[in-house]
Amino acid sequence: MVSALNEDRLFPTDPEQRSIARRLYEAIKDRPIISPHGHVPIDWFAEDKHFKNPTDLFITPDHYVTRIMHGHGVPFSELGVGQKHFTDEQSRNAFRLLGKYWYAYAGTPMRYWLEDSLANVFGINKPLNEDTADSIYDELNELLASDDFTTRKLVKRFNIGFISTTDARADSTFTSRLAPCFRPDRYLEVDRVDWVQLSDKLGESAGVDTSSYEGFVEAMRRRRLFFKQHGAVAVDHGVDPSHEGNWSGDTTRLSDDEAIRLYDKARRNSLTPDEARRLHAHLLNDQAKLAQDDGLVMTMHPGVMRNHYRKHLVMYGPDCGGDCPMPADWSHWLRPVLNEYGENPDFHLVAFTMDETAYSRELAPMAAYYPSLYIGAPWWFLDAPESILRYYEDVVPYAGFAKLSGFIDDTRALCSIPARHDMNRRLTARYVSGLVADHRLSYEEGEQIAIRSVAGQPSEVFKL
Repeated sequence: MVSALNEDRLFPTDPEQRSIARRLYEAIKDRPIISPHGHVPIDWFAEDKHFKNPTDLFITPDHYVTRIMHGHGVPFSELGVGQKHFTDEQSRNAFRLLGKYWYAYAGTPMRYWLEDSLANVFGINKPLNEDTADSIYDELNELLASDDFTTRKLVKRFNIGFISTTDARADSTFTSRLAPCFRPDRYLEVDRVDWVQLSDKLGESAGVDTSSYEGFVEAMRRRRLFFKQHGAVAVDHGVDPSHEGNWSGDTTRLSDDEAIRLYDKARRNSLTPDEARRLHAHLLNDQAKLAQDDGLVMTMHPGVMRNHYRKHLVMYGPDCGGDCPMPADWSHWLRPVLNEYGENPDFHLVAFTMDETAYSRELAPMAAYYPSLYIGAPWWFLDAPESILRYYEDVVPYAGFAKLSGFIDDTRALCSIPARHDMNRRLTARYVSGLVADHRLSYEEGEQIAIRSVAGQPSEVFKL
Protein backbone atom coordinates (compact mmCIF):
# COMPACT_ATOMS: atom_id res chain seq x y z
CA MET A 1 0.00 0.00 0.00
CA VAL A 2 1.38 3.41 -1.02
CA SER A 3 0.12 6.51 0.79
CA ALA A 4 1.26 9.77 -0.81
CA LEU A 5 0.96 12.96 1.23
CA ASN A 6 -2.23 14.89 0.62
CA GLU A 7 -1.56 18.24 -1.03
CA ASP A 8 -4.24 19.87 1.12
CA ARG A 9 -2.87 18.70 4.47
CA LEU A 10 -3.40 21.21 7.26
CA PHE A 11 -5.61 23.40 5.05
CA PRO A 12 -9.16 24.34 6.13
CA THR A 13 -12.00 21.91 5.45
CA ASP A 14 -14.30 24.66 4.17
CA PRO A 15 -13.96 24.57 0.34
CA GLU A 16 -13.93 28.35 -0.16
CA GLN A 17 -11.37 29.00 2.56
CA ARG A 18 -9.29 26.02 1.42
CA SER A 19 -9.09 27.52 -2.06
CA ILE A 20 -7.76 30.78 -0.59
CA ALA A 21 -5.25 28.87 1.55
CA ARG A 22 -3.97 27.01 -1.51
CA ARG A 23 -3.30 30.30 -3.33
CA LEU A 24 -1.56 31.81 -0.32
CA TYR A 25 0.57 28.71 0.14
CA GLU A 26 1.62 28.77 -3.52
CA ALA A 27 2.94 32.29 -2.97
CA ILE A 28 5.26 31.24 -0.14
CA LYS A 29 6.01 27.51 -0.37
CA ASP A 30 9.19 27.78 -2.46
CA ARG A 31 10.75 30.83 -0.81
CA PRO A 32 14.18 30.34 0.83
CA ILE A 33 14.18 29.08 4.41
CA ILE A 34 15.33 31.57 7.04
CA SER A 35 16.28 29.74 10.24
CA PRO A 36 17.56 32.13 12.92
CA HIS A 37 17.68 29.51 15.67
CA GLY A 38 18.60 25.85 15.27
CA HIS A 39 20.80 23.13 16.71
CA VAL A 40 22.08 21.09 13.78
CA PRO A 41 25.83 20.37 14.14
CA ILE A 42 27.99 22.78 12.22
CA ASP A 43 30.08 19.87 10.94
CA TRP A 44 27.20 18.99 8.61
CA PHE A 45 27.88 22.27 6.83
CA ALA A 46 31.64 22.50 7.19
CA GLU A 47 32.25 19.09 5.60
CA ASP A 48 30.34 17.07 3.03
CA LYS A 49 29.52 13.95 5.02
CA HIS A 50 27.42 10.82 4.68
CA PHE A 51 25.07 9.85 7.47
CA LYS A 52 26.00 6.43 8.79
CA ASN A 53 22.47 5.07 8.52
CA PRO A 54 18.79 6.10 8.87
CA THR A 55 18.89 5.88 12.66
CA ASP A 56 21.81 8.31 12.73
CA LEU A 57 19.71 10.70 10.66
CA PHE A 58 16.18 10.35 12.03
CA ILE A 59 16.28 8.93 15.54
CA THR A 60 19.39 9.30 17.70
CA PRO A 61 19.92 13.09 17.43
CA ASP A 62 16.23 13.99 17.71
CA HIS A 63 14.99 14.05 21.29
CA TYR A 64 11.50 14.83 19.99
CA VAL A 65 11.51 11.32 18.51
CA THR A 66 13.34 9.41 21.23
CA ARG A 67 11.28 10.79 24.12
CA ILE A 68 8.06 9.30 22.69
CA MET A 69 9.52 5.80 22.51
CA HIS A 70 11.06 6.21 25.94
CA GLY A 71 7.58 7.06 27.23
CA HIS A 72 6.53 3.61 26.05
CA GLY A 73 9.36 1.86 27.83
CA VAL A 74 12.14 1.82 25.22
CA PRO A 75 15.56 2.48 26.84
CA PHE A 76 17.56 5.33 25.28
CA SER A 77 20.49 2.94 24.97
CA GLU A 78 18.53 1.00 22.33
CA LEU A 79 18.07 4.19 20.30
CA GLY A 80 21.74 5.17 20.16
CA VAL A 81 21.45 8.01 22.67
CA GLY A 82 24.74 8.47 24.51
CA GLN A 83 26.26 5.40 22.83
CA LYS A 84 29.78 5.79 21.44
CA HIS A 85 29.74 2.40 19.74
CA PHE A 86 26.36 1.67 18.17
CA THR A 87 26.57 -1.19 15.68
CA ASP A 88 24.80 -1.45 12.33
CA GLU A 89 22.54 -4.15 13.74
CA GLN A 90 21.68 -1.99 16.75
CA SER A 91 20.87 0.89 14.40
CA ARG A 92 18.59 -1.33 12.34
CA ASN A 93 16.87 -2.54 15.50
CA ALA A 94 16.31 1.07 16.61
CA PHE A 95 14.54 1.74 13.31
CA ARG A 96 12.46 -1.41 13.83
CA LEU A 97 11.45 0.00 17.21
CA LEU A 98 10.36 3.20 15.48
CA GLY A 99 8.14 1.08 13.23
CA LYS A 100 6.84 -0.93 16.17
CA TYR A 101 5.85 2.18 18.12
CA TRP A 102 4.76 4.23 15.12
CA TYR A 103 1.19 4.11 16.46
CA ALA A 104 2.40 6.16 19.45
CA TYR A 105 3.21 9.10 17.16
CA ALA A 106 -0.33 9.42 15.75
CA GLY A 107 -1.47 13.04 15.99
CA THR A 108 1.99 14.34 16.93
CA PRO A 109 4.07 16.81 14.94
CA MET A 110 6.91 14.26 14.96
CA ARG A 111 4.87 11.94 12.79
CA TYR A 112 4.06 14.82 10.45
CA TRP A 113 7.73 15.81 10.11
CA LEU A 114 8.93 12.24 9.62
CA GLU A 115 6.33 11.44 6.97
CA ASP A 116 7.08 14.71 5.20
CA SER A 117 10.83 13.96 5.25
CA LEU A 118 10.42 10.39 4.00
CA ALA A 119 8.15 11.46 1.13
CA ASN A 120 9.61 14.79 0.04
CA VAL A 121 13.32 14.18 0.67
CA PHE A 122 13.63 10.47 -0.07
CA GLY A 123 10.55 9.71 -2.18
CA ILE A 124 9.32 7.02 0.22
CA ASN A 125 5.53 7.03 0.55
CA LYS A 126 4.84 3.58 1.98
CA PRO A 127 3.43 3.58 5.52
CA LEU A 128 5.95 3.04 8.28
CA ASN A 129 5.12 0.18 10.64
CA GLU A 130 6.68 -2.91 12.16
CA ASP A 131 6.36 -4.84 8.88
CA THR A 132 7.83 -2.15 6.60
CA ALA A 133 10.59 -0.81 8.89
CA ASP A 134 13.29 -3.10 7.46
CA SER A 135 12.52 -2.34 3.82
CA ILE A 136 12.33 1.41 4.46
CA TYR A 137 15.61 1.21 6.37
CA ASP A 138 17.24 -0.52 3.37
CA GLU A 139 15.91 2.06 0.91
CA LEU A 140 17.13 4.90 3.09
CA ASN A 141 20.51 3.25 3.62
CA GLU A 142 21.07 2.95 -0.11
CA LEU A 143 20.13 6.57 -0.71
CA LEU A 144 22.26 7.87 2.16
CA ALA A 145 25.30 6.10 0.71
CA SER A 146 24.89 7.90 -2.62
CA ASP A 147 26.48 11.22 -3.51
CA ASP A 148 23.10 12.94 -3.82
CA PHE A 149 22.29 12.63 -0.11
CA THR A 150 25.37 13.96 1.65
CA THR A 151 24.95 16.62 4.32
CA ARG A 152 25.79 19.53 2.03
CA LYS A 153 23.72 18.19 -0.85
CA LEU A 154 20.71 17.92 1.44
CA VAL A 155 21.15 21.44 2.78
CA LYS A 156 21.36 22.83 -0.75
CA ARG A 157 18.24 20.94 -1.74
CA PHE A 158 16.39 22.41 1.23
CA ASN A 159 16.84 25.95 -0.11
CA ILE A 160 18.18 27.38 3.13
CA GLY A 161 19.01 31.03 2.68
CA PHE A 162 20.15 31.68 6.25
CA ILE A 163 20.69 29.41 9.23
CA SER A 164 22.11 30.10 12.67
CA THR A 165 23.49 27.30 14.80
CA THR A 166 24.32 27.28 18.48
CA ASP A 167 27.90 26.39 17.63
CA ALA A 168 30.61 28.96 18.17
CA ARG A 169 32.13 28.49 14.73
CA ALA A 170 30.91 29.55 11.32
CA ASP A 171 31.81 28.37 7.83
CA SER A 172 31.92 31.12 5.23
CA THR A 173 32.57 28.82 2.26
CA PHE A 174 29.06 27.37 2.07
CA THR A 175 26.32 28.64 -0.22
CA SER A 176 23.81 29.09 2.60
CA ARG A 177 24.55 31.96 4.94
CA LEU A 178 25.64 30.21 8.12
CA ALA A 179 25.99 32.12 11.37
CA PRO A 180 27.10 31.23 14.90
CA CYS A 181 25.14 32.30 17.96
CA PHE A 182 26.58 33.50 21.24
CA ARG A 183 25.04 31.70 24.23
CA PRO A 184 26.45 33.22 27.44
CA ASP A 185 24.18 31.46 29.96
CA ARG A 186 26.95 29.52 31.67
CA TYR A 187 28.85 32.75 32.38
CA LEU A 188 25.76 34.21 34.10
CA GLU A 189 25.03 31.16 36.28
CA VAL A 190 27.00 32.51 39.19
CA ASP A 191 26.37 29.65 41.63
CA ARG A 192 27.79 26.95 39.36
CA VAL A 193 30.64 25.11 41.03
CA ASP A 194 32.82 25.88 38.02
CA TRP A 195 31.68 29.48 37.51
CA VAL A 196 35.00 31.07 38.55
CA GLN A 197 36.85 28.88 36.06
CA LEU A 198 34.32 29.71 33.35
CA SER A 199 34.59 33.45 33.98
CA ASP A 200 38.38 33.15 33.86
CA LYS A 201 38.14 31.35 30.51
CA LEU A 202 35.85 34.10 29.23
CA GLY A 203 38.50 36.60 30.22
CA GLU A 204 41.25 34.61 28.52
CA SER A 205 39.24 34.49 25.28
CA ALA A 206 38.65 38.24 25.44
CA GLY A 207 42.10 39.22 26.71
CA VAL A 208 40.67 40.79 29.87
CA ASP A 209 41.11 40.08 33.58
CA THR A 210 37.67 39.02 34.86
CA SER A 211 38.55 39.00 38.54
CA SER A 212 36.57 42.24 38.83
CA TYR A 213 33.01 43.02 37.79
CA GLU A 214 34.24 45.75 35.43
CA GLY A 215 36.57 43.26 33.75
CA PHE A 216 33.76 40.74 33.38
CA VAL A 217 31.54 43.27 31.62
CA GLU A 218 34.37 44.28 29.30
CA ALA A 219 35.09 40.64 28.48
CA MET A 220 31.42 40.15 27.61
CA ARG A 221 31.46 43.24 25.43
CA ARG A 222 34.48 41.94 23.48
CA ARG A 223 33.14 38.40 23.06
CA ARG A 224 29.82 39.67 21.78
CA LEU A 225 31.67 41.79 19.22
CA PHE A 226 33.82 38.80 18.26
CA PHE A 227 30.73 36.75 17.47
CA LYS A 228 29.18 39.64 15.55
CA GLN A 229 32.34 40.00 13.46
CA HIS A 230 32.00 36.31 12.60
CA GLY A 231 28.43 36.61 11.40
CA ALA A 232 26.32 36.25 14.53
CA VAL A 233 23.06 38.19 14.59
CA ALA A 234 21.79 37.17 18.04
CA VAL A 235 22.73 36.42 21.62
CA ASP A 236 20.57 33.62 23.01
CA HIS A 237 19.55 33.17 26.64
CA GLY A 238 18.02 29.90 27.73
CA VAL A 239 18.20 31.06 31.35
CA ASP A 240 18.03 27.51 32.67
CA PRO A 241 21.25 25.89 33.91
CA SER A 242 21.75 22.15 34.13
CA HIS A 243 22.64 22.24 37.81
CA GLU A 244 20.28 22.52 40.80
CA GLY A 245 19.02 26.03 40.12
CA ASN A 246 16.32 27.09 37.68
CA TRP A 247 16.81 30.72 36.79
CA SER A 248 13.89 32.89 35.80
CA GLY A 249 14.03 35.60 33.18
CA ASP A 250 14.19 38.35 35.80
CA THR A 251 16.18 41.38 34.60
CA THR A 252 16.08 43.53 37.75
CA ARG A 253 19.16 45.74 37.93
CA LEU A 254 21.28 46.26 41.05
CA SER A 255 23.10 49.41 42.06
CA ASP A 256 26.68 49.54 40.82
CA ASP A 257 28.04 49.08 44.35
CA GLU A 258 25.80 46.08 45.01
CA ALA A 259 26.72 44.46 41.69
CA ILE A 260 30.42 44.81 42.52
CA ARG A 261 29.88 43.44 46.03
CA LEU A 262 27.95 40.39 44.86
CA TYR A 263 30.35 39.74 41.99
CA ASP A 264 33.23 39.67 44.47
CA LYS A 265 31.26 37.20 46.63
CA ALA A 266 30.64 35.04 43.56
CA ARG A 267 34.37 34.93 42.94
CA ARG A 268 34.74 33.58 46.47
CA ASN A 269 31.92 31.05 46.00
CA SER A 270 30.09 32.58 48.98
CA LEU A 271 26.78 33.78 47.49
CA THR A 272 23.52 32.88 49.17
CA PRO A 273 20.83 31.48 46.82
CA ASP A 274 18.96 34.81 46.94
CA GLU A 275 22.13 36.75 46.15
CA ALA A 276 22.87 34.42 43.25
CA ARG A 277 19.41 35.03 41.77
CA ARG A 278 19.77 38.78 42.16
CA LEU A 279 23.23 38.86 40.56
CA HIS A 280 22.04 36.62 37.72
CA ALA A 281 19.18 39.04 37.00
CA HIS A 282 21.62 41.95 36.95
CA LEU A 283 24.03 40.19 34.60
CA LEU A 284 21.11 39.35 32.29
CA ASN A 285 20.17 43.02 32.34
CA ASP A 286 23.79 43.78 31.38
CA GLN A 287 23.26 41.78 28.19
CA ALA A 288 20.42 44.08 27.19
CA LYS A 289 22.58 47.08 28.04
CA LEU A 290 25.44 45.78 25.88
CA ALA A 291 23.01 45.19 23.02
CA GLN A 292 22.33 48.93 22.88
CA ASP A 293 25.86 49.37 21.53
CA ASP A 294 26.56 46.26 19.45
CA GLY A 295 23.04 45.85 18.01
CA LEU A 296 22.87 42.08 18.48
CA VAL A 297 19.35 40.72 18.86
CA MET A 298 18.55 39.46 22.36
CA THR A 299 16.52 36.25 22.44
CA MET A 300 15.21 34.68 25.63
CA HIS A 301 13.50 31.35 26.28
CA PRO A 302 13.24 30.82 30.05
CA GLY A 303 10.59 28.79 31.84
CA VAL A 304 11.61 25.15 31.58
CA MET A 305 12.81 22.57 34.06
CA ARG A 306 15.54 20.76 32.20
CA ASN A 307 16.67 17.19 32.76
CA HIS A 308 13.70 16.26 34.93
CA TYR A 309 14.96 12.68 35.37
CA ARG A 310 18.27 13.01 37.15
CA LYS A 311 19.36 9.44 36.46
CA HIS A 312 19.25 10.05 32.71
CA LEU A 313 21.17 13.30 33.03
CA VAL A 314 24.02 11.29 34.52
CA MET A 315 23.70 8.38 32.09
CA TYR A 316 23.05 10.21 28.80
CA GLY A 317 23.77 13.88 29.42
CA PRO A 318 21.48 16.85 28.73
CA ASP A 319 19.16 17.32 25.75
CA CYS A 320 17.65 13.84 25.70
CA GLY A 321 14.07 15.05 26.01
CA GLY A 322 13.52 15.02 29.77
CA ASP A 323 12.41 18.65 30.00
CA CYS A 324 9.17 20.14 31.34
CA PRO A 325 7.67 23.59 30.66
CA MET A 326 7.02 25.87 33.62
CA PRO A 327 4.90 29.00 34.11
CA ALA A 328 6.37 32.29 32.93
CA ASP A 329 6.11 35.77 34.44
CA TRP A 330 7.14 37.97 31.53
CA SER A 331 5.44 41.14 32.80
CA HIS A 332 7.68 41.29 35.86
CA TRP A 333 10.76 39.71 34.29
CA LEU A 334 11.02 42.16 31.40
CA ARG A 335 9.81 45.31 33.08
CA PRO A 336 13.32 46.53 34.05
CA VAL A 337 14.85 46.23 30.56
CA LEU A 338 11.73 47.43 28.75
CA ASN A 339 11.44 50.45 31.04
CA GLU A 340 15.06 51.26 30.22
CA TYR A 341 15.36 50.23 26.56
CA GLY A 342 11.86 49.37 25.35
CA GLU A 343 11.47 52.50 23.22
CA ASN A 344 14.72 51.95 21.35
CA PRO A 345 13.63 50.60 17.94
CA ASP A 346 17.20 49.41 17.25
CA PHE A 347 17.10 47.11 20.27
CA HIS A 348 15.34 43.86 19.37
CA LEU A 349 14.28 41.54 22.19
CA VAL A 350 12.56 38.34 21.09
CA ALA A 351 10.70 36.50 23.85
CA PHE A 352 10.10 32.78 23.27
CA THR A 353 8.02 30.80 25.73
CA MET A 354 6.96 27.24 26.56
CA ASP A 355 4.02 28.65 28.56
CA GLU A 356 1.40 29.43 25.95
CA THR A 357 -0.88 31.07 28.51
CA ALA A 358 1.62 33.95 28.42
CA TYR A 359 0.92 34.79 24.78
CA SER A 360 -2.36 36.67 25.13
CA ARG A 361 -1.94 37.52 28.81
CA GLU A 362 1.50 39.17 28.67
CA LEU A 363 3.62 38.95 25.53
CA ALA A 364 1.12 40.23 22.98
CA PRO A 365 0.03 43.29 25.00
CA MET A 366 3.65 44.18 25.81
CA ALA A 367 4.85 43.67 22.22
CA ALA A 368 2.04 45.88 20.98
CA TYR A 369 3.26 48.63 23.30
CA TYR A 370 7.07 48.44 23.26
CA PRO A 371 8.88 49.02 19.93
CA SER A 372 11.77 46.77 20.97
CA LEU A 373 9.79 43.63 21.90
CA TYR A 374 8.84 40.83 19.48
CA ILE A 375 6.93 37.64 20.18
CA GLY A 376 8.90 34.49 19.45
CA ALA A 377 7.34 31.77 17.31
CA PRO A 378 5.87 28.66 18.97
CA TRP A 379 8.53 26.06 19.60
CA TRP A 380 9.49 23.15 21.84
CA PHE A 381 6.24 21.65 23.14
CA LEU A 382 4.26 24.31 21.25
CA ASP A 383 5.31 23.50 17.67
CA ALA A 384 2.35 21.24 16.85
CA PRO A 385 -0.18 22.48 14.26
CA GLU A 386 -2.81 23.08 16.94
CA SER A 387 -0.44 25.16 19.07
CA ILE A 388 0.73 27.23 16.11
CA LEU A 389 -2.85 28.11 15.19
CA ARG A 390 -3.59 29.01 18.82
CA TYR A 391 -0.49 31.22 18.78
CA TYR A 392 -1.82 33.21 15.84
CA GLU A 393 -5.22 33.48 17.49
CA ASP A 394 -3.66 34.63 20.77
CA VAL A 395 -1.17 37.21 19.54
CA VAL A 396 -2.33 38.67 16.21
CA PRO A 397 -5.50 40.37 17.58
CA TYR A 398 -3.41 42.13 20.24
CA ALA A 399 -0.09 42.86 18.52
CA GLY A 400 -0.59 42.24 14.79
CA PHE A 401 1.57 40.22 12.43
CA ALA A 402 4.36 42.80 12.36
CA LYS A 403 5.42 42.11 15.97
CA LEU A 404 6.01 38.38 15.44
CA SER A 405 9.49 36.88 15.13
CA GLY A 406 8.90 34.76 12.05
CA PHE A 407 9.26 31.00 12.24
CA ILE A 408 12.24 29.20 13.79
CA ASP A 409 12.72 25.44 13.62
CA ASP A 410 14.81 24.80 16.76
CA THR A 411 15.83 21.35 15.57
CA ARG A 412 18.73 18.93 15.78
CA ALA A 413 17.30 16.81 12.95
CA LEU A 414 18.47 18.01 9.54
CA CYS A 415 15.60 16.65 7.46
CA SER A 416 12.98 18.13 9.76
CA ILE A 417 14.08 21.68 8.83
CA PRO A 418 12.14 21.83 5.54
CA ALA A 419 9.30 19.75 7.03
CA ARG A 420 8.85 22.15 9.94
CA HIS A 421 9.04 25.27 7.79
CA ASP A 422 6.59 23.84 5.28
CA MET A 423 4.19 22.94 8.08
CA ASN A 424 4.35 26.50 9.39
CA ARG A 425 3.80 27.93 5.91
CA ARG A 426 0.70 25.78 5.46
CA LEU A 427 -0.64 26.90 8.83
CA THR A 428 0.14 30.55 8.07
CA ALA A 429 -1.80 30.20 4.83
CA ARG A 430 -4.63 28.56 6.76
CA TYR A 431 -4.85 31.30 9.39
CA VAL A 432 -4.59 34.17 6.94
CA SER A 433 -7.14 32.53 4.62
CA GLY A 434 -9.67 32.82 7.44
CA LEU A 435 -9.16 36.59 7.61
CA VAL A 436 -9.58 36.81 3.84
CA ALA A 437 -12.67 34.56 3.83
CA ASP A 438 -14.19 36.72 6.60
CA HIS A 439 -13.55 39.81 4.43
CA ARG A 440 -11.33 41.31 7.11
CA LEU A 441 -8.47 41.40 4.59
CA SER A 442 -8.38 41.53 0.83
CA TYR A 443 -6.65 38.61 -0.84
CA GLU A 444 -3.82 40.93 -1.89
CA GLU A 445 -3.27 42.04 1.70
CA GLY A 446 -3.37 38.45 2.89
CA GLU A 447 -0.77 37.39 0.34
CA GLN A 448 1.57 40.19 1.37
CA ILE A 449 1.20 39.21 5.03
CA ALA A 450 1.96 35.57 4.22
CA ILE A 451 5.03 36.52 2.18
CA ARG A 452 6.24 38.89 4.87
CA SER A 453 5.84 36.21 7.55
CA VAL A 454 8.24 33.94 5.65
CA ALA A 455 10.76 36.43 4.31
CA GLY A 456 10.45 40.01 5.57
CA GLN A 457 9.56 39.43 9.20
CA PRO A 458 12.43 37.13 10.29
CA SER A 459 14.87 39.18 8.22
CA GLU A 460 13.85 42.42 9.90
CA VAL A 461 13.52 41.07 13.42
CA PHE A 462 16.93 39.33 13.31
CA LYS A 463 18.55 42.17 11.30
CA LEU A 464 19.69 39.94 8.44
